[in-house]
Amino acid sequence: MNRKDVLLRLNELFDTYCQECFVKRTFRKECGKSYAQSFCIQTCTVGEKIQQYGQLLVKQKT
Repeated sequence: MNRKDVLLRLNELFDTYCQECFVKRTFRKECGKSYAQSFCIQTCTVGEKIQQYGQLLVKQKT
């Protein structure tokens, strides 16, 4: 998978799941921005997939 494909998939994931995520919005209101962001990174399955795509981008750069 080349860099362009990875970026397209990242944008697709973000637009489909993260843009108007109810869980993120709720955590942001109730617990703060930092908590919502850490939830997305550590717990959310979509966040994990985004991290995997990020790792692919890092590997391609080197």
